[in-house]
Amino acid sequence: MRQKPARQPIWLPLAIAVAVVVGLLIGNLIAPDRYISDNDRKLNAILTLINRDYVDSTNLNDLVEMSIPKILNNLDPHTVYLSPEEFKASTENKNGATTDIGILYEIINDTTTIIEVVPGGPGAKMGLAVGDRIVSIDDSTIVGETITKAAVMKHLRGDKGSKVKLGIKRANSLKTLDFIITRGTIPTNAVDAHYMLDKNTGYLKINQFSRNTYDEFMAAMKSLQDEGAKRYMIDLRGNGGGFMEMAVRMANEFLPADELIVRTHGRYKRDDSEVWSDGNGMYQDVEVAVLIDEFSASASEIFAGALQDNDRGLIVGCRSYGKALVQKEFILPDSSAIRLTTARYYTPSGRCIQKDYKRGYIEDYANELAERYIHGEMDNKDSIKVDKSQKFTTAHGRTVYGGGGIVPDVFVPRDTSGITGYYNEVNNAGLLQRFAFTYSSDNHASLNKMSDYKQFLRMAPSDEELINMFVDYAAENGVTPRWYYINISRDVIVTNLKALIARDIFGSQAYYPILNRNDKTVQQALKALNKHKAVFPITENLELSSISHHQQSLINDIMRRWQL
Repeated sequence: MRQKPARQPIWLPLAIAVAVVVGLLIGNLIAPDRYISDNDRKLNAILTLINRDYVDSTNLNDLVEMSIPKILNNLDPHTVYLSPEEFKASTENKNGATTDIGILYEIINDTTTIIEVVPGGPGAKMGLAVGDRIVSIDDSTIVGETITKAAVMKHLRGDKGSKVKLGIKRANSLKTLDFIITRGTIPTNAVDAHYMLDKNTGYLKINQFSRNTYDEFMAAMKSLQDEGAKRYMIDLRGNGGGFMEMAVRMANEFLPADELIVRTHGRYKRDDSEVWSDGNGMYQDVEVAVLIDEFSASASEIFAGALQDNDRGLIVGCRSYGKALVQKEFILPDSSAIRLTTARYYTPSGRCIQKDYKRGYIEDYANELAERYIHGEMDNKDSIKVDKSQKFTTAHGRTVYGGGGIVPDVFVPRDTSGITGYYNEVNNAGLLQRFAFTYSSDNHASLNKMSDYKQFLRMAPSDEELINMFVDYAAENGVTPRWYYINISRDVIVTNLKALIARDIFGSQAYYPILNRNDKTVQQALKALNKHKAVFPITENLELSSISHHQQSLINDIMRRWQL
């Protein structure tokens, strides 16, 4: 690739006052040339007054630590402060394995909310989910204005093999759910799985854009190519992003020379850039489909947007998260850090796909995904929110929109078949994961003799036997059998149990081949690849539900022009 230059407690009033002056201090640390000495004198005078004359003894360091996040909350949802402990943990997460429960979280509306669950980590294995709210840790309540990320981290991290009890509030459960999780080493692989979907199609599941993502991606692509892959399906569902560079390098592998991949634009010229493909990509001529969902964000959207806007790949799933704010990390003198938004990124067509936010209203921003479900967007393509005033065109004339995520070329509604009250109850309680773990432990000797998950599937208990074993296990753990609903949910329960057991024995490489057999998004993408040439994502009459009559006219025009 080549770069081109720009083209209410008692002390709350006191804390707020300190917050204002701390903001000046932060600005002084980040860009001292923008601040004048009067601000320094004012800051020092206020801190001196508090320290010398305030009625109660006051720990100024604690006030500063509590005040900084309140300042940053009035900027944008992705500018954040990291205490020294949080910054150290963040660095460890990027550079190597850590020992905790494998979740990422934010303090939203005075509650610790899980924003990502690491695949294959202890939390994932016990059934924690994105959106879960942690209301207690080891029976101690952890909600309220005084809770900090650093305090939560101290509770969650610990020695390998030690246990932590979480009280969880979940949207579809009225009661608090208890999870006892054993801390363990968190996997740091970016590519969860790669395997052949059929004789021509290679599948890759990428969970994050870390420092190793590009290298793992290229190794997986080469492995699939050696197995005969002629086209590829890249699954970015649930991928919350990471390093922009990794997404850019991956996109470069699919694009011919001199195609724009991404552009950034900031307040200052130094933050403006454009990245173009160099023509050295190894997969410029293969068909590719990219799977996205509402949790695909940031670097995932850069990759998907680059392929969509260059008419180079088929985007399948539902509207992505909508994060187009670029952060830089500034390390402060006490080894804390601020991730400050310094630019926005734009896809090749010129659209900024950052979803709306209002300064100071982080709760509204955090609840936006829930609003999508409420308004039916996950079930009907006509309910997808697009900003018609932000209309752009792809390299070959298709219409795309800015202002809130990547809208897929092929919309796939959420799969609610088999989802019943019984399934929600056992799933919320983490019983699917716990049964799989118990089964794997009880049958450890025989399962470890198996060569791979395919042998496990051949030798596993019958579906009837497995569902009966699970229903008995769930009953022992307080869930009353309701066979009418169990029979409706039978297929989804059995598929999940087999996938979870296989993951416990063989890892994520065994989990996705089983789970994807009944995954509607995977199946729709495969159907589209079988019927349409995905170098131009939509090249003939598409029976899938996301194409309007107007779009089809544009597509037909493209086909005539390019003799497709």
